[in-house]
Amino acid sequence: MCAVTIDVVFLHGAGAGAFDEDAALADSLARHLGSGFSVSVPRLPEDDPDDERWLDAIGAAIDAASEPVVLVGHSIGGYLLVKHLALRPRPRAVAAICLIAAPFPGADPAWTFDGFDLPDDLDRRLPADVPVLLCASEDDETVPFAHRARYAAAIPRATTRTTTGGHQLGDDLRVVAEGIRAALSL
Repeated sequence: MCAVTIDVVFLHGAGAGAFDEDAALADSLARHLGSGFSVSVPRLPEDDPDDERWLDAIGAAIDAASEPVVLVGHSIGGYLLVKHLALRPRPRAVAAICLIAAPFPGADPAWTFDGFDLPDDLDRRLPADVPVLLCASEDDETVPFAHRARYAAAIPRATTRTTTGGHQLGDDLRVVAEGIRAALSL
């Protein structure tokens, strides 16, 4: 009998060096998930993360993964992941959705600008019966911890995990891996 490998698509954040910084996060996630998971980090466009090209690239990454897929997004990658799932539903089997240090539109003045928004009925628009995990660091100075509470209010079915280590979670995604395994009942 063949062992099943679960694909994990890890969407990185935006900004100078974000792909390389988040590749370290994806490596940590792969180590902590262990065998049975294959973590990929597609390189998203370097320019404006709210660009339609990012949403197109996210769709292509999801489509390239084997089903069922675990979708993970860090920072802007998390925000754009849920925006993509809400606005561009795909006929793909999604096993779990995980947002790490994702900014919530309007949660504070630093994260309020034109085009940075999500639908009011976000939970209803996400794939039904798919577990959602919200992870955040208590000491994140880039995306304040309060953003996670806004996502939790918008997605009542979501479970939460708290850690430390700033915006990059100290490059240690053990808590995230544990949350994904719990969501998948593994």
